[in-house]
Amino acid sequence: MATDYDSPRKTDDDMAEDSLQELQARRTDKSSGSIDIDETDLAESLELPGADLSNEELSLRVIPRQADEFTCSRCFLVHHRSQLASDKNGQQICRECAA
Repeated sequence: MATDYDSPRKTDDDMAEDSLQELQARRTDKSSGSIDIDETDLAESLELPGADLSNEELSLRVIPRQADEFTCSRCFLVHHRSQLASDKNGQQICRECAA
């Protein structure tokens, strides 16, 4: 691409004005393409802390701890034996908690 070195150059102030105009143009473009969200639909999908869940049922299959797994004594998560970092006095600690 050829450059015309005889053309007037823009100063920093001119460049700032151009970028400000571009930003304002982009902002108006983004707002015109926004999607209207119904606030009532949004509110119905949210669960508030302390909500009454006594009529709700939870169906979840619980798998007991396997022979090759252990429960970390610090984070209380079940890990595979390959994640065992230390076993002192019957207290098993995973690698993440030991780090």
